[in-house]
Amino acid sequence: ANEQGIFDMSGNVWEWNWDIYGSYPSGSQNNPTGASGGSARVKRGGSWLNYADNCTVSYRYNGTATYSSYRIGFRCVRVSP
Repeated sequence: ANEQGIFDMSGNVWEWNWDIYGSYPSGSQNNPTGASGGSARVKRGGSWLNYADNCTVSYRYNGTATYSSYRIGFRCVRVSP
């Protein structure tokens, strides 16, 4: 189980994120959103084909928004009231 007690959510497939890929500002960050412009999107978490070090929610990589692969997925999110 992960830190929230949920099983099998990290490392199955890369997760597309809405954020545009870019450098984060220096210093401590809480939910940074990345760059304000660009074409590359953030992917997180690695996939079953990556090394274990890449299969964490903190691991971040980039990919073009039009790229597709059987190793990339997405997760629907609902904001809690």
